[in-house]
Amino acid sequence: MKRSFILISLSAILFSSLSVSGQVKSYISLFGGLSNPEGNYASTNYSNNLSGFAHKGVTFGVDGAVYVYKSLAIGYTFSFQDQGKLNYNDTYNLAQGYTASFNATSTTVNAYDRFHNFNLLVGPQYSFSYKKFILDIRAFGGLVDVTSTPETQVELLGVPRQTAYFYERRSHGMLLGYGASGGLRYLLSDKLSIGVKVAYIQSPGTKITVNDLVDNVGRYATSLPINELQTTLGLSLSFK
Repeated sequence: MKRSFILISLSAILFSSLSVSGQVKSYISLFGGLSNPEGNYASTNYSNNLSGFAHKGVTFGVDGAVYVYKSLAIGYTFSFQDQGKLNYNDTYNLAQGYTASFNATSTTVNAYDRFHNFNLLVGPQYSFSYKKFILDIRAFGGLVDVTSTPETQVELLGVPRQTAYFYERRSHGMLLGYGASGGLRYLLSDKLSIGVKVAYIQSPGTKITVNDLVDNVGRYATSLPINELQTTLGLSLSFK
């Protein structure tokens, strides 16, 4: 996150020192790219109850801005994110952790479903233009709609007090999210441009329910914070 904001800040300083040319127009764009989990969202540390086990995935959606005064605009993004699912290494890691925590003979962990969420984010944007280049700096807030997270089923062997499966259930919900972005567009024509953008989104995440666990031993997750660093490519159409 720090690297992204430093890059965005340096770019803003550079472009602000250049002469501004032309009137920046409102635009709408279609984009796609990579969504990388950060921090606890990406962690695979069994001992950290906030570890999310999310993976690098895809994001795509609609982005744009409506200029309200010169280079100042209201920007918006509506996007979908898929952060993958728990793989073999993740379930093996969890199984080894549960085995040690419960002093079990062995543990089997099965995982189902994927990390899916939608973002609807709005905020102020300021743009710097130089010749055919436009740098967009935006802060935003809005809604993160988590539609699914993975569910795990755990079976312990050799633990008399925990003979039944226990579950870390799927979670979903509408949450608040916030962050910032920096994008660089290149004008292909008066109305068409292509650009890259880096955005960081953070949300407190959904609550997690654990069912049928007899003893609160070892890992016991209660929430799943979301941190996403996205790098995207977009094609924009400008309008007055």
